Amino acid sequence: MRLTRTAERGGVVASARAGFTLVEMLVVLVILGLIMGLVGPRVLNYLTDSKEKAARIQIESFKSTLDLFFIDTGRYPTTAEGLGALVRRPGGLDGWNGPYLRGGNLPADPWGHPYVYRSPAEKNPYEITTLGPQGGSGGGQARPPQR
Repeated sequence: MRLTRTAERGGVVASARAGFTLVEMLVVLVILGLIMGLVGPRVLNYLTDSKEKAARIQIESFKSTLDLFFIDTGRYPTTAEGLGALVRRPGGLDGWNGPYLRGGNLPADPWGHPYVYRSPAEKNPYEITTLGPQGGSGGGQARPPQR
């Protein structure tokens, strides 16, 4: 049995072995730093990958709804009308049978930026891109097959 020395001063009992030493605290901090250094980048990588996959899925969904818009109206929305034409009837357009998106709302990309829509594109009827995590060009994009 181990006994510790205590001293009583003014009704307060203080133990000679209370608290942690500086070395113990440093060891714990080093271990936590190593764990975060190894696990942190992997977790952030999974988060980035999942947002990119979500953007690709949303762009594919836009492609399907744009095809429905094309079937109903005989054309794709212009760049000026944008993807908003999927939720609000463009002026003077016959055959519009929308809204083509659930809830009547145009979703933003996973990073909170609006999708960029161009029609006509260089080689395709339209092009949808995302600005990506930085809000600049070079994110994911979708081009329909040439008709």
